[in-house]
Amino acid sequence: MYLIDAARFERLVGDALDSLPPALGEMMENIAVVVEDTHPDEDLLGLYEGVPLTEREDYGGLAMPDRVTVYRLAICAICDSEEELLDEITVTVVHEVAHHFGIDDDTLHQLGWD
Repeated sequence: MYLIDAARFERLVGDALDSLPPALGEMMENIAVVVEDTHPDEDLLGLYEGVPLTEREDYGGLAMPDRVTVYRLAICAICDSEEELLDEITVTVVHEVAHHFGIDDDTLHQLGWD
């Protein structure tokens, strides 16, 4: 386990988001990215909740934002170094943001993002 505090972990998630290509960031629409320690029911590294951009019709301006949650303790638990932690945060952020764009787990696996 490579444990870091919540504030530093949040900064690293922000860095992972900032590392996305600018064109992708500009296409992200009505999405919140948050960090929690653990999922209450499942052993997850991250979770996307929302309506993927590919499935939206008339989404409307009053819709609640989609949500990407990155789980700090779950990620720290599978990492043994800062390098592993940085890599896993990036993979998790990319994986969950990809769901926002309508990319499913099978496609992510084929692309090496699992």
